Formats: sequence, structure tokens, C-alpha cells
Amino acid sequence: MGMQTRFQRQVPWQISRHSVVHLRVWQFLATCSLVFGTWYLWWRWTQSLNTSALWFSLPLVIAETGAFIGLVLFTFNIWTDRSPVRGALPRTLRDVCDDPDAPDRPIAVDVFFTTYNEDPEIVRKGLRDARAMTYPYPLDVRVHVLDDGRRAAMQEVAEAEGANYITRGDNIGYKAGNLRNAMAQTSGDFVVICDADTRPFPNLITETLGYFRDPRMAWVQTPQWFWDIPPGVPLPAALARRFGRLGAAIGNRVEALIGPVRFGEDPFGNDPQLFYDFILRRRNWANAAFCCGAGSIHRREAVMEAAIRDWARDVDEAVIYQGRKVRRLTKEAELSAELDSANRMATAQATDFTPFKLHVSEDIYTSIRLHEDRERGWKSVQHPVVVTRMMSPSDLLSWTIQRFKYAGGTLDILRTDNPLLRPGLTLPQKMMYGMTFYSYLSALWNVVFIVWPIIFLFTGLVPVATYTMEFFLHIVPFLLLNELAQLTGLWGAQTMAGRRWYMAMFPLNLQALWAVARGRRISFPVTPKDRSEGRFLHLVKWQILLVVLTLAGLVWAWGIHLAGAGNYSVGGLIANTVWGANNVLSLMPIIRAAVWKPDPEFDLPVMEGMRNEHQ
Repeated sequence: MGMQTRFQRQVPWQISRHSVVHLRVWQFLATCSLVFGTWYLWWRWTQSLNTSALWFSLPLVIAETGAFIGLVLFTFNIWTDRSPVRGALPRTLRDVCDDPDAPDRPIAVDVFFTTYNEDPEIVRKGLRDARAMTYPYPLDVRVHVLDDGRRAAMQEVAEAEGANYITRGDNIGYKAGNLRNAMAQTSGDFVVICDADTRPFPNLITETLGYFRDPRMAWVQTPQWFWDIPPGVPLPAALARRFGRLGAAIGNRVEALIGPVRFGEDPFGNDPQLFYDFILRRRNWANAAFCCGAGSIHRREAVMEAAIRDWARDVDEAVIYQGRKVRRLTKEAELSAELDSANRMATAQATDFTPFKLHVSEDIYTSIRLHEDRERGWKSVQHPVVVTRMMSPSDLLSWTIQRFKYAGGTLDILRTDNPLLRPGLTLPQKMMYGMTFYSYLSALWNVVFIVWPIIFLFTGLVPVATYTMEFFLHIVPFLLLNELAQLTGLWGAQTMAGRRWYMAMFPLNLQALWAVARGRRISFPVTPKDRSEGRFLHLVKWQILLVVLTLAGLVWAWGIHLAGAGNYSVGGLIANTVWGANNVLSLMPIIRAAVWKPDPEFDLPVMEGMRNEHQ
């Protein structure tokens, strides 16, 4: 009888299904939240500034304004859940293109597994799962291993599992270059992209290929689900252990009110449901769901056509630039036809043809290129159902490497090739992409939100004119409505954990911002798949310092106040105590993650009888 771990018995999260009434309630609450937020900010700018300490007061109101703009973009992002309707499964190539003369043959699908230095045995599992994918009609599935590590062991695994082995003599462009090399050596109508640790479910192609009956559908992204994160203990079960049936009943009532609660789960905030099930899926109505790499399926024609257009544009721009240089040297007003032709030929040969942009964030970069092609009108969709599983970063070092790459790569696109300033994208698409870029600027105001209460607690200096009832009457309705709106709109996702990690990772985002601002090249690190043992407190030194300072500030301020000294107002102490306590709660998860070690119970094999691996 087979053996499993508790990890292997986990099943993916399910799509959140909200009724029309639920959606309208969310939209009403979100609108009220933004109205009261605007009212609060108007009051802050016009009546509440501490004119005797503008150096302290102005940065806070600017930070509040920056955060509110982010809230507006986020509200627009998740406003509605309208998505394209998936068509019936296509039988032949003719069903997925607009060419009536297309051959009536089975559809060919290339499945790419990109790898560099990962354990070949990890890739072997994905290859076997890819071979087990099912489809109700004849389908030509070709599995390929794209090995940038040029390893004999990896080639042996590929051949043993019936996969084609593809490698190259250099690593130019890293993953994007690896994909480009494979595209030149394959010919499938569609391409499925998998990372080395991706384990496709049998229904991956069945769940996605129907969208491509629309000849303008360029790619379908599926949710990435990490099967190896600690599953945690549900609140009813945790309370039942201590209080029996009464505890279980209380836990059930609490979860019915605020949603699922688990203890001991996901120490690194890897749960991707909030992103895929809400943020990305709710961009479908605007045709703005971007590719996230692994778990996506692409129409080869779209990728290649976009690459040709990009190549032609790059050649034209380079020809103009080179022509100017030549005219400055020759002092001629115009180049001769022969010289112009030679210039164009040399430039064309020197310009790379790149189906996937050679960039650390090649997935979102390529998505932007396709979306801005108004002539072809390429579409994308975020599919709601999980059809693959992957391995998550299992220590804070791996998590940091991954998140720095995400932040730095996205910000680098904003700096060097800002799509928001170029024609092509629609206004809704620009707002959706703008929200992605803007979210990585949050460190600029989050650092203010964390440091400012500390300054107040130690000095008594106030960033508002006064902490009176007027202040609370303006801020409390906005905060309560926003909390209620978020709870309603994101019902089913773990919103509190997401917000805390969003706040806690501000030093990492500041580092990425500084690196991009200096023009530093963002590297292409491979996220480690094996856990690194040890404690990583050096990665959270700033968070630890701020927690200590906040707690010390609270003790100091209340001690001074209770002793009858100092100039602290009760309103100021209450506001900054709540503010500082929330900051501590937001910073603690990443500090705990730095010292987290797996619970040995999660690795104990259990009998297979309860539930088989999800298929």
C-alpha cells in the first residue's frame, strides 16, 4: 500500500464564487469606502496639518495619499469578476484558428520544462505527469526538457521518460533565452510552459484549450498552487482539541463570520489564492491578465508574430539611430540607397529575434507586448481552476531571492520601457498594469507608516494638528468601511495575511527600488528548491529593530503619561498605540519565518487510504 505525507494529501483551493448580490454589496461598500477616504484626505490636507512641524506632518499625509491611490487602483482591479466564456474543446487545428484552409489534423502541443541546476529527479516527476495528461480527442503532445545546465544526468532522465532533450551552448537571456532556443527547435501549435518543479494535472490541456476557439486568444494562465506549504490546523479543529465539541462549534461560528482561519500554515505567505483568484482573474474583463510563466499555455502564432513585430520595430529604430551617426560622419543630408540598404541589412543581422523578451520578468514583459498590439487584438485569460502544483520557497532566503527578482524585474520595466506611456494598451489595461507597477512603490509610504508612530511615542510630536474627536470622526468611518469592503470583496481569501506581508516586505522593495534607480542590472537567480537550514535573522534585521523600537516606545510613552509628565494627549496615545500595535502584528510574520523550521509531523508518512494525491 502506498505511503503519503500530510503535504501530499493537500488539495488545491477552490475558486471563489460570489453571487450577483454579493458582488453588488461589495461594490457598494467599496464605493462608500472611497468616498469617505476622499473626505478624510481632503480634511487632512486642508485642516489637519501640524504647521509647527511640517517636516513631520507633510510626509505622513503624502504617504496616506499614496496609499489611497493604491486603494483606488486595487478597487478598480477587483471591481467585477466577468471573464471570457471557455468554448467547447477543439477537435482539430481548424477549430482553433480563423483560417478555413487550416489542415484538419490533431492539435500539436509542446510542453516545455525549463531547468538549470535543479535536481533531475524533481523534473522526472513533472515529465511523468505531463505524459499522463488526458484529452478526449487525438492530440499530439510533445514533452521537452530545456536544460540550460547542459547536464548528462538531466539528459538521461529526459530520454528515460520519453522527453526530447534541448540545450544550448550559452545561457544568454537565461530562462527567456532558453525558451527562445526551444521555440526555434519545435513546431507545436501551442506551448505549455512549466518550471522544473511544475507537476501538471491530467486535466491541464482539457481545462484550457477550449479558450483557443477564439482565434485572438494568445495565452491562458492557470493558477500556481504550492502543494508543499504547511497545511495548518483549521480553527474548529484547534479549538476542539482544547474544548471539545463546544470549541468546534465556536470555531465554526467564527469561520462563518470572518472566513477560514488556520493555525501554523504557510509561514512565508506563499498562498497564491489572493493573487490568482482575485487580483489576476478579475482583470479578465479588461483583457489585462498577464502571464506568470509556469502553468501557462500559449498560441505559438501569437508569440512568434509579436516577436516579429518587436524585431522589425527594433530594427527600424536602430537603422534610424545608425543612419544619424553615419550622416554626422559623412556630412550628407541623406544616405545613398546602397548605404541605407547596407545599414539596414547589417542592423537586421545584429538585432536579436526574441519570442520571449530577454528580461528577468520575461512573462509580464511579453504579455505587455501582446496586449499592446491593437491590430491583432490579442487576448488573454486567467483560468480559475488549479491544474498544476509547484514547490514553494521553503526558507526565508529562497523567498527573498524570489521576491527581489519579482520586484526588481517589474520596476525595471517601468523605468526602461514604461508601457503606460506608449500607445497600444487600452485605458483599463494601463490601469491594471499600472496597479502592478504601483504596488511595488508601496515601500515608500509603508516605511513612513511604520516609523512615524515610533517618533511620536518617544517625542510626543504629533503629525496632525491635534488628536481630537474631529480626527477620529474622519478616520474611523473610512477605516471601518474599508475593512468591511475588503472582507466582503475578497471573501474566501486570506486578506489579513496578505496585507501583513505586503507591509513587512518594505525593506526588500526599497532595496529593489534603489537598485533599479541606480540602473543596476537585475539578475536571473533560480529560486532554490531545497530548504536551506539555519536561521535568517540577518534578513529581517530592520523588521526586528522596528518591532523593538515600537514596543519600547509604547512602554515609554504610557509610562511618561501615567507619571503625569510629558505632553502626550490621550487621543494621541490611543491612536498611536493602535497604529503601533498593528505595525508590530504586521512585522512579526516575516520575523517568525526567519526562524521557522518544518514540523517533523508533516514529514511522517501516513497510509494512503484517506485521500489519494490530487489529480
